[in-house]
Amino acid sequence: MTAQHPKAPPLPEPQFADVNGIRLAYYEAGPRQGTPIVFCHGFPELAFSWRHQIAALAAAGRWVIAPDQRGYGLTPGPEAVEAYDMDHLTGDLVGLLDHLGVEKAIFVGHDWGGIVVWAMPLLHPDRVAGVIGLNTPFTPRLPLDPIEMFRNAYGEDMYIVHFQKPGVADAQLGADAEKTIRFFMRLPKGALGEFETRPAERRNLALQDALASYDPASDQHQFLSPQELDVFVQAFQRTGFTGGINWYRNFTRNWERAEALPRRIDGVPCLMIMAELDVVLPPAMADRMGEQIQDLEKVLIEGSGHWTQQEKPAEVNAAILDWLDRKFPL
Repeated sequence: MTAQHPKAPPLPEPQFADVNGIRLAYYEAGPRQGTPIVFCHGFPELAFSWRHQIAALAAAGRWVIAPDQRGYGLTPGPEAVEAYDMDHLTGDLVGLLDHLGVEKAIFVGHDWGGIVVWAMPLLHPDRVAGVIGLNTPFTPRLPLDPIEMFRNAYGEDMYIVHFQKPGVADAQLGADAEKTIRFFMRLPKGALGEFETRPAERRNLALQDALASYDPASDQHQFLSPQELDVFVQAFQRTGFTGGINWYRNFTRNWERAEALPRRIDGVPCLMIMAELDVVLPPAMADRMGEQIQDLEKVLIEGSGHWTQQEKPAEVNAAILDWLDRKFPL
C-alpha cells in the first residue's frame, strides 16, 4: 500500500539565524507579503515534513517559513535536557521572527510542533496572529503531572514514559535510523475503532517494543518515496534522536511552568485539522476545544493516519488555504 500524490518540489536552500543561543536552520518560500506562516514539525521529523505545504502555499502567494527546530536536522541543540523546555522552544520561534523583522505570524504545528504552537499565544500573545493545529489539539493544563498520568494510564512501557530514561530510547532509536523512520512513518493499518477495542495490554503504546519486532522488509504501509525516506534517514543518522527525545523529557517541567499561564485562547483565530485514523492523537481529543478557544474552526481529514501533511497533502493544503483566504486575505 502506498500513498498516491504528486511529488513536491525540493525545499529551498536552508538559511540560518543565530537566535536564543542556537544556530537555527530555516527554509523560506513565497513572496514576502501578508502575514507569514511558520510551520513547526513534530517527532521524529524535520522542516522537510512540510515540503508539500511549503510548495503549495508559496505558489498561492503566501510567505512560508519552516525551521528545523531545536535538536533536529541542521539545527543542533545544547546537551542540557532543560534547554528543550517550552520556554526555549517558543523562544526560538520568537527569535526567528525578530531575525526576519516580523511582528506577528500564523503558527502551524503538527505532533510536538502542535504543542509548541498552542503554547505560543499563552507565552507570547503579542507575536501570534493565528494558530493551526494539525492532529494535536489545544489542551489546558492537566490536573496532574502528565508523566504520572501516562504512567498510571498505560504503565512504564508507554513510549513517553519510556523516553524519560536517560540514554535508553536514544540508543534504541539510533541503532538503525532507517528502520526507525520506516517504523514511525507508515500509513495506518486499520480503523481507529479496531485499535480502541484491543485488550488494554495491546493499547499501551509501547512503541519501542513494536520497533524491536518490526520487519521493514515485509512492510507494505510506507508512504515515503525512497528519495524522501533518504532525507529523513540521513538527517537522523547524522544527529541521532536525543534532541527530539529531550522535548519529551520536559513534560513535567512544562507542566509546572504552565500553572501561571491562561487556560483559554481568546482573540486569536484558530483552526484545528484532525486526522480520522490517528491512534496517538485521535479526533475525539479535540471535542472540547470550542469551550477553550473563542474563534475556532475544525476540519476532519478522512482516511489519514498520524502523518497527515505527508499522507494527505492536497486535503491539508486545501483546508489551510481556505482558512487563510477567509481569515487572512492577501
